Amino acid sequence: MSRREHPRWGGSPRWAAYGRCALVVLVTLNSVQYGALASDGRYLALCPAAGLLCGLALLVRRLPWPTAPLLTTAATAWWGSPTMPLLLVALFDLAAQRRARVAVGCAVLVLGVNFLTVPQFSLWNPQQYGSSLFLLLPVVGGLWVGNRRRLVEALNAQVEHLWTERELREEAARAAERSRIAAEMHDVLAHRLSLIALHTGVLATRTDALPAPVGQRLDLLRTASTEALADLRDVLGVLRDRAAAPAAAPMPVLREVDELVEQARAAGQQVEVHLDGRPEQAPATHRLAVHRLIQEALTNARKHAGGSPVVLRIAYRPPATTVDVTNAPGSRSPDAVASGFGLIGLRERVTALGGDLRAGPDGDGAWRLAARIPHPPGSEQNGTRT
Repeated sequence: MSRREHPRWGGSPRWAAYGRCALVVLVTLNSVQYGALASDGRYLALCPAAGLLCGLALLVRRLPWPTAPLLTTAATAWWGSPTMPLLLVALFDLAAQRRARVAVGCAVLVLGVNFLTVPQFSLWNPQQYGSSLFLLLPVVGGLWVGNRRRLVEALNAQVEHLWTERELREEAARAAERSRIAAEMHDVLAHRLSLIALHTGVLATRTDALPAPVGQRLDLLRTASTEALADLRDVLGVLRDRAAAPAAAPMPVLREVDELVEQARAAGQQVEVHLDGRPEQAPATHRLAVHRLIQEALTNARKHAGGSPVVLRIAYRPPATTVDVTNAPGSRSPDAVASGFGLIGLRERVTALGGDLRAGPDGDGAWRLAARIPHPPGSEQNGTRT
């Protein structure tokens, strides 16, 4: 269950407001009818009009808060029982809003005026003490409802705070687990890459006894293994620094696509590049994604379509950074292992940047990898990015 789905206590405030409106309409109709009886059956009289006006004041919550209590107090003090139900609602609202003293003052004022003026439907009739006790009931009920509402709001705020803390703890646990996995991968891969770099370095010192192409391949292997070690350290450093201080986390080293193309050509691949725009015109996150897309595409072409030409089309211009890599069918390397995780990781990276990635055979049987990553809003006006 997510944070937004956790249950809230106290019911829906909307339904409570609907119930109050229905109650106010009911007591307003009762007051208008009672006022018409008190005015010899005439609805177009002051008493029914006063009841209707008090009901409207109770329904319109945007009026200044003394308006409804003052109207209901004045009407009940002058006419007595016909508008008393509306006064009870007003007293209840005042008590629920922590204005119990104002509610008691209004009740005392109404009882005092009725006692002195003795209207036709005085609140003191038919028994002397019944009305005073009856007016205290909405005050007590309003105090209880108001306190319960504030308690429920405090409990909901506490639950929200606990859910926030839980999400933060889960995020911290995920970050720690990612850092631990990255450290384990670094330890395993760094050992093997170091062995490759070491042995190729030893062999490179004996290039005089080796053919020139073999020496070039040894230099390429040594350079690739050294850069792979640097990439591993960059990734591990980013994960650790984000766990300690997310704002100060360094970005991985930005490597240009030209290096990948030159390495692929040195390994015997036929790569044709079509470039539109400059890398500085795209955000750094896009340039990192382009580097990974080209790296994965060239690796897949080398493993699954050896000897076939590869065509790269890269556009850095706004409104989007686009990458299109196609290669014709070729011979599959006997050492190739199809895991599929490379494309999954690339799709997650591109999706996280708001783009989309498509990979698969096209109509001519060639393999195509196409990605489009939109630039952030305002990139056309901001100019180049670094």
